[in-house]
Amino acid sequence: MGLTKTEIFTDEQNALATMLKALAHPARIAILQYLIKTNACICGDLVDELGLAQPTISQHLKELKNAGLIQGTIEGVSVCYCIEPKAWEKLENQLGLFMQSYGKAKTCC
Repeated sequence: MGLTKTEIFTDEQNALATMLKALAHPARIAILQYLIKTNACICGDLVDELGLAQPTISQHLKELKNAGLIQGTIEGVSVCYCIEPKAWEKLENQLGLFMQSYGKAKTCC
């Protein structure tokens, strides 16, 4: 399969696809749910909560951070992660508009 030609799509389409790609793993959904529930966490908490290895958690956190969905701050030797509010609002708005764009057609094919 060839490379995705992202330049032929709008900035909004690319941004939504990037965020959804980051969400497309059950461990990342679990991480986000935990962050929402606790409103912040230290990476070690996620290892205990999810039962995944530290390197695995770190990779998932990296993907979520690269997509802009979470932010992290260094506190001593640990990194504390939380939801990035502006990105979360953007995701909510873009996904809402996308989902609402379907007019529930009465016929298909």
